[in-house]
Amino acid sequence: MTFPSVLQRGDDFLKQYPRRNRWWNYLSQFTCFTIISASKLFVYTVYKPQIQGLNNLTDALNKARRENRALLTVMNHMSVVDDPLLWGVLPMKFYFDIDNIRWGLGASNVCFKNPTLNYFFSFGKILSTERFGVGPFQGSVDAAIRILSPDDSVPEPFNKQENLPINRKKTSWLHIFPEGFVLQLEPPHHNSMRYFRWGISRLVLESVKPPVILPIFSTGFEKIAPEDAAESAIKRYLPRNFRNEINIVIGKPIDDSTILKYREKWENLVESEEKKLNAKLTDFTENLKNGSEAKDLRSDLAAYVRSSVLNIRDTFYSHLPQEDQRMKDPGFWKRFTLSEGKSDPDIIFIGKNWAIKRFQKFLHDDFDKQVKEKELQLTKIDLEKAKFELEKAKIELENQGRQKIEELKENFNETTKNHTNSNH
Repeated sequence: MTFPSVLQRGDDFLKQYPRRNRWWNYLSQFTCFTIISASKLFVYTVYKPQIQGLNNLTDALNKARRENRALLTVMNHMSVVDDPLLWGVLPMKFYFDIDNIRWGLGASNVCFKNPTLNYFFSFGKILSTERFGVGPFQGSVDAAIRILSPDDSVPEPFNKQENLPINRKKTSWLHIFPEGFVLQLEPPHHNSMRYFRWGISRLVLESVKPPVILPIFSTGFEKIAPEDAAESAIKRYLPRNFRNEINIVIGKPIDDSTILKYREKWENLVESEEKKLNAKLTDFTENLKNGSEAKDLRSDLAAYVRSSVLNIRDTFYSHLPQEDQRMKDPGFWKRFTLSEGKSDPDIIFIGKNWAIKRFQKFLHDDFDKQVKEKELQLTKIDLEKAKFELEKAKIELENQGRQKIEELKENFNETTKNHTNSNH
């Protein structure tokens, strides 16, 4: 279940662009179809893609449509080219209908750096998502919850035709990378995953109807765009490791009954909070955001979804070493990132750990901007103070001048009076 305020924020986020306009849909489908076609040509010409479980995707999409639910696919994040190259591997039949083209979330500092990119990725059905401290309670996640909620399942006034934020005839498909960052590690930790973040939990718990959740695991994309070339603009986008295999395994949907149990726990938390406050809630309370029970529920659900993806790795990629138990632990990643790897020197990144704030130029640019704005504010304050002191001094000088003139007048009058008396 979700709150009306979440749906409203999701609608507001989606309505930043005219997504209800049919021409927007035409341009969106053209953009997606063009990029996917180019990706397909590139992948099948330069590399050797292999996909297993394609029928699982087809069945899951059909099941979602049949039951009036959304489809939510989740995958490990091995490289910056996972999306769109993943979609280049799928058959083109998925892309002739705009409603079959997935929605996704993209980092605002990577995909939405200027107006041109803003429109390009928005036409590509990507939602701008902020990282580094913003957390799961943000507009893009609210919008994703709205996308996962079928239009006829949301309450009034959100279900009215004139209020719908997007133009669609079927339920939607959303694909996410719950790790939030690319992860490439040196052996023996290669093809591991970070922990899954709470955003995935919000999507599962708060969509009006539970989505069909499909886990996917891939290898090979990291060979196309290795992170040790990330800081070279030329090497970053030049093809590498020609004829390398790309392996994608699509698992079976996560058991609905387990998801319903998690959603029931969430509903019980909300009901308990409403009873405590003796009020019908329309938005999160602090306790439902950051209370221990709510946090534990989100952590447990995120770990469960992660285990479903990991199960594909363990079942179909037997040649890979068993994943280190530290990888699934949020506490480990916090320690490792804050220490910049010094806490666990046996785990070595290929390239950089981009979760470290020091490596994010945009954060420093924002900080410098804030500093300059603060300096400008202080300068304005100093100028106002100087202006005030100048006005004060001016008034004092004027008062002193008037006082001096009065004294001179008095002296003159006294001198004139004395002079007149002496003549008499």
